[in-house]
Amino acid sequence: MAKRSSLSIRIVEGKNLPAKDITGSSDPYCIVKVDNEPIIRWQELTVLSCRTATVWKTLCPFWGEEYQVHLPPTFHSVAFYVMDEDALSRDDVIGKVCLTRDTLASHPKGFSGWAHLMEVDPDEEVQGEIHLRLEVVSGTRGCRLRCSVLEARDLAPKDRNGASDPFVRVRYKGRTHETSIVKKSCYPRWNETFEFELEEGAAEALCVEAWDWDLVSRNDFLGKVVVNVQRLRAAQQEEGWFRLQPDQSKSRQRGEGNLGSLQLEVRLRDEMVLPSGCYQPLVQLLCREVKLGTQGPGQLIPLIEETTSTECRQDVASTLLRLFLGQGLAKDFLDLLFQLELGRTSEANTLFRSNSLASKSMESFLKVAGMRYLHGVLGPIIDRVFEEKKYVELDPSKVEVKDVGCSGLHRPQTEAEVLEQSAQTLRAHLGALLSALSRSVRSCPAVVRATFRQLFRRVRERFPSAQDENVPFIAVTSFLCLRFISPAIMAPKLFHLRERHADARTSRTLLLLAKAVQNVGNMDTPASRAKEAWMEPLQPTVRQGVAQLKDFIAKLVDIQEKEELDLQRSLSLQAPPVKEGPLFIHRTKGKGPLMSSFKKLHFSLTTEALSFAKTPSSKKSTLIKLSSIRAVEKVEEKSFGSSHVLQVLYTDDSGRLQTAYLQGKCVNELNQWLSALRKVSIHNTGLLGSYHPGIFRGDKWSCCHQRDKTDLGCDKTRPRVTLQEWNDPLDHDLEAQLIYRHLLGVEAELWEKHRQLLAGPGAGPMPTGPGEAPQDPLAQLLQVLQDLKEAHRSSPAGSPSSEPSHLLELQT
Repeated sequence: MAKRSSLSIRIVEGKNLPAKDITGSSDPYCIVKVDNEPIIRWQELTVLSCRTATVWKTLCPFWGEEYQVHLPPTFHSVAFYVMDEDALSRDDVIGKVCLTRDTLASHPKGFSGWAHLMEVDPDEEVQGEIHLRLEVVSGTRGCRLRCSVLEARDLAPKDRNGASDPFVRVRYKGRTHETSIVKKSCYPRWNETFEFELEEGAAEALCVEAWDWDLVSRNDFLGKVVVNVQRLRAAQQEEGWFRLQPDQSKSRQRGEGNLGSLQLEVRLRDEMVLPSGCYQPLVQLLCREVKLGTQGPGQLIPLIEETTSTECRQDVASTLLRLFLGQGLAKDFLDLLFQLELGRTSEANTLFRSNSLASKSMESFLKVAGMRYLHGVLGPIIDRVFEEKKYVELDPSKVEVKDVGCSGLHRPQTEAEVLEQSAQTLRAHLGALLSALSRSVRSCPAVVRATFRQLFRRVRERFPSAQDENVPFIAVTSFLCLRFISPAIMAPKLFHLRERHADARTSRTLLLLAKAVQNVGNMDTPASRAKEAWMEPLQPTVRQGVAQLKDFIAKLVDIQEKEELDLQRSLSLQAPPVKEGPLFIHRTKGKGPLMSSFKKLHFSLTTEALSFAKTPSSKKSTLIKLSSIRAVEKVEEKSFGSSHVLQVLYTDDSGRLQTAYLQGKCVNELNQWLSALRKVSIHNTGLLGSYHPGIFRGDKWSCCHQRDKTDLGCDKTRPRVTLQEWNDPLDHDLEAQLIYRHLLGVEAELWEKHRQLLAGPGAGPMPTGPGEAPQDPLAQLLQVLQDLKEAHRSSPAGSPSSEPSHLLELQT
């Protein structure tokens, strides 16, 4: 049994933020950190973590960004920092919201709502751990308290060089001892021991404080550990890593409300995942239901939909979709949902318009199976819109001629000229998108084409009359255009098409383009035209686009079973890339890496190897075989003067440990590569438990100053801290566990449904205990739930780590 934790985070918006700029506004962005990751150097305020996009010139920003982070079983808190970006000086800290694990655990459905931003006190922003050995020793002159200060790791960098000059102060009953100062290190080693007289019955605590030494200014507080001496006396000895805590006694009084508020949605999910064999009865039962389709007797899938509330339908749909993807039944599952929705739909114009299980599952399917295809089709058009930055407006009531400037004749453009130029720009973008779609039939994944084929056929069978000729096409476009392409156009950052949100001008262009795509997707119906008559200038392109789109869909769904199998087989042999893009590379040579030795290359990560080439189209060379990876971790900023470097530790052909250093252009890109490399190598044998966050320069490690190059490392690796993304590998056991948890939550409703069925003819027997084999599927499902509950009760719970939680490496 393994315990797995994840945080689902949505940063919605902020309001009433204070103005930080002379213009009376701010340029806010948000940072998320788990358990005091070093996100801010308080002297330079250099961002060291993943972050949202900046929303410019506003005190009420909207982000709408979502993240999911997979974590080890325990952590203490998640904090959200709102910052103001400044181009010429350091970024300002506006405030923070901190949610403890206990707070999140008390909200099973997740924390959702507005939270006041609190002032940030540098003395409270502590991080890291200290290794202590504590003993009560007896002697001829009574008992003595012995405290050995061994080492520390991941201390906050307080100096401009990206490190600190740490020392430790140990206090007990008015007596104080201090260790030596370790210069320029966040991973110091002291190995110094101090003793204090221990009186019988003394209740005073032992205080161990870490400080950053400064020559000309006051020392900076790094955190402290308070030890209960009475408890230590009973235990006699204790040794381990202790988490550094802030000094709450020095906390300033801070008011609420004057720094604005942040709207968040945060949910903690802890899952105890059983061995695969425990879930096989549940998986097999659900798979059998999908294979039988509407001809089966049980109808478990419609029962799951019936008992699923609106608020959790998206989660259930995504989990079921991934479960059946792993079983090769995604197309059959979606086909069953199509048939169920068609069976209860009488009006063609309401088909797939609700947030049904079919609609939510299809949305998830397109994001998992079609995202790479979307990037290929839509990416160049989105890039062009961002690069051109043209003023575009079709609504006469919103035209602002002054924003456009002067024409070639040095006169202000008229409203009519602005509208005409805007229409030309939008027609060009819409035409380019439709042309790209028309050319993309063969690049669309075979499973997506086959699923749309099934949808097209089912709808045509349900609405066969001539007046409903367009209904099968609209059914396809309701997902392809309205729920996939149009949302990606309106919010390209949320679909990973851009790194930043669009500014106001570009956002308006994207919105108008998305409206045009929706009109084409609706087959240019009179109803869609009547909504916004000012879209009329685009009608010629929209009408032409309808013909193009219908021709595209006809070719898209014209895929035979043999062609589908051939396409899937050819794709499976190509080891499709997990991630690809430009990175800078350097491998250590001589006395250590230099910034000038980084070289830009195009990297490609597959399930077999990490490869590189000079350009995306050049011949690739293998850099590292995935089976040889032993760790993937970040590198200290001071090592290269950049916070965007990761290291891949791997063994070469002779078994020697080597290191490759890769640099991303931004921290978001760095975390994505870090996460992707960890996921594809997580099951490797021989993974390292520790590493050096610095580099071996000259004759010592820059992080801990050790002179042995083969030293095991001064910090621990974090192979299971990853971001969840659309192209993640399937996790069959976790998905089965999530389905089990959902069914357990609606078990009472399932039993009630079964009692109702018992009153009807031909009802099967009630399941009463393990080992029985009831006949009807609902009874079998209830029996499976009973067996899984028993398996959870009888399996040993995953014991928490003996070390303090330390989730400090990868964040969103």
